[in-house]
Amino acid sequence: MAEQLNDRESSGLADKLMQYLPARFRPGTAVVPVVRLSGVIGAVTPLRPGMTLAGVAKVLERAFSMRNAKAVALVINSPGGSPVQSRQIYLRIKQLAAEKKLPVLVFVEDVAASGGYMIACAGDEIICDPSSILGSIGVVGGSFGFQEAIRRLGIERRLYTVGEHKAMLDPFLPENPDDVAKLKAIQREIHQIFISLVKESRGARLKGADDTLFTGEYWAGESSVALGLADSIGDLRSTLRARYGDKVLTPVIAQPTGLLSGLLGRKSPGAGLSALESMAGLPDELISAVETRAIWAKFGF
Repeated sequence: MAEQLNDRESSGLADKLMQYLPARFRPGTAVVPVVRLSGVIGAVTPLRPGMTLAGVAKVLERAFSMRNAKAVALVINSPGGSPVQSRQIYLRIKQLAAEKKLPVLVFVEDVAASGGYMIACAGDEIICDPSSILGSIGVVGGSFGFQEAIRRLGIERRLYTVGEHKAMLDPFLPENPDDVAKLKAIQREIHQIFISLVKESRGARLKGADDTLFTGEYWAGESSVALGLADSIGDLRSTLRARYGDKVLTPVIAQPTGLLSGLLGRKSPGAGLSALESMAGLPDELISAVETRAIWAKFGF
């Protein structure tokens, strides 16, 4: 009898102590950490950094290491950018998911296009809104031709190189068909890497033909599901509650900011630049802003 009372007292004490623990540490509590991956991918300028592996690695590691996690949710809103950074982020997500044995649920907001869609392919499932834009599985590159402009302004171009192709695609020189052919060959190679990644990730779920899916075209949510580029229409809150219960916890894992950021040694974009350095970077910053706006505008945003 005394032993039973002691067991009850111990159990009651444990229950009381459990109430003081944060909800996500309590046994049986379903936790799905949420990571937002937003913006143009790649280092745009020192003052305007885009999404890179270096910038998101710690956040991803924190999410996949969270106690009681049943899955990891990624919220993606990106029109694309650097194919290298896109693939590096994709690979890191796949590696962490395999190490921690956690499923990855991707939720697309406005856009998961080009490199943004490449990252989305790291998910076990891709869930989107009916108005989301997905796809754009292709490679694009652009430049300007200023040779006539500098001639009219009376500017003499002086360029010194060693190496036959070192000045390839220089915007102040006339376009060379051989240089364009070389660029197109590189683009085709990168495009094939992108196609292989999508096929490996989506597998039999892809329902469209190659000459439909991989032309660089993009689609809204319902069409994306029909083509197998996404799995279903839905939103994060409803989907996670349906799968893990109404009490599922969805902590957002974000980069540290403000004072905490400084204590951890992470500087904000442009931190440490002198006034003169900041002014010198303004032309690049302006061009970067225009280019970033143009990338988003391609998809109607």
